[in-house]
Amino acid sequence: MFTYEKKLQYPVKIANPNPRLASVILTQYGGPDGELGASMRYLSQRYSMPYGEVKGLLTDIGTEELGHMEMIAALVHQLTRDMTVDEIKSAGLEAYFADHTNGIYPQSAGGFPWTAAGMQSTGDAIADLAEDLAAEQKARVTYDNILRLSDDPDVNDVIRFLREREIIHFQRFGEAMRLVTDRQDERNVYAVNPGFDR
Repeated sequence: MFTYEKKLQYPVKIANPNPRLASVILTQYGGPDGELGASMRYLSQRYSMPYGEVKGLLTDIGTEELGHMEMIAALVHQLTRDMTVDEIKSAGLEAYFADHTNGIYPQSAGGFPWTAAGMQSTGDAIADLAEDLAAEQKARVTYDNILRLSDDPDVNDVIRFLREREIIHFQRFGEAMRLVTDRQDERNVYAVNPGFDR
């Protein structure tokens, strides 16, 4: 199902470590609108999607999101490499360091661990695609916020790339929503249980 190429989708080469910035960027690894949730959402939803083209789209984007997790992990790792105890303290990372040292752990910028409770897979094509559209828009907003907080051109270059991919994914899910809506209208899926509409 997957072909893994041992290189990042976009290069990550950070010249200047910045643990405080890393603690914010980490939210796109395991935060509520991050790449882990996106990949799990799409790769779970694909199984109940009745339309092959959309199932393929969910697989493709879900797989790409796994690659985005790698990029975020590379960013966080490079921003936190060789941290001194003083840098850990000045960045406010004592609690994170105590639990994970400088390992990459899926959590939000606020310190909450990733959970599947923030994502949905309903088996209803329209509900799932509406969730996907919202997820991509929220991820784009998070990348916008990271760009507002960062003055590192190396970081911003990568974040802009990821932000652009969120926009593309939003557009593809919009196209999928139109396809699903048209096909369900053709079948008159809403008339299957007319008792629900009374």
